[in-house]
Amino acid sequence: MNKSNAKVITGIVRLSYANVWEPRSINGSNPKYSVSIIIPKSDQDTLTRINQAVDAAITEGIGKFGGKIPPKESLKLPLRDGDVERDDEAYKNSYYINANSITAPEVVDAHVQPILERSEIYSGVYARVSISFYAFNSNGNRGIAAGLGNIQKIKDGEHLGGHASATEDFKSDSSHSAVDNTASSRSVNDRSVDDSSDSFLD
Repeated sequence: MNKSNAKVITGIVRLSYANVWEPRSINGSNPKYSVSIIIPKSDQDTLTRINQAVDAAITEGIGKFGGKIPPKESLKLPLRDGDVERDDEAYKNSYYINANSITAPEVVDAHVQPILERSEIYSGVYARVSISFYAFNSNGNRGIAAGLGNIQKIKDGEHLGGHASATEDFKSDSSHSAVDNTASSRSVNDRSVDDSSDSFLD
């Protein structure tokens, strides 16, 4: 089988709006697995390979564009600037890609062993991700979308969206009653993919 030039395996990135265990519908669309992939601007290797893969997807998807390669600036592209498009500290000095799939991603650890515990993958974790880029042309929108492949967890990170793990909550202050923390812990939720500012568009 030929390896697609429109596929990339990233370097170490950070996951946000991680919805990788159950498909979710956004605004009535077909349920999908999805994640926002935050890529440091310093990771020039990954960014270069992504841009090359996007170019390959444009060429491979020429049929979606009426048989002619359109100017790149006329297309909706998947790589977006976090400093420009997001008012969020987690996206600072980074680009990001919203990737989704109707098929569940395989999730493995650093030794490529399956991860079954859902709490291991969350918004804020560091990982490597396989992404496949493909052309779309629908309802007047045309461009290149990012298909979510598989995820390899590399290391834990601070939870995004204010949610802390039990280990983080209690490791530094085990002398206080857990009751003191109940109200505050109930008020904080994980990030979800239902973000009105970013649609996960095919």
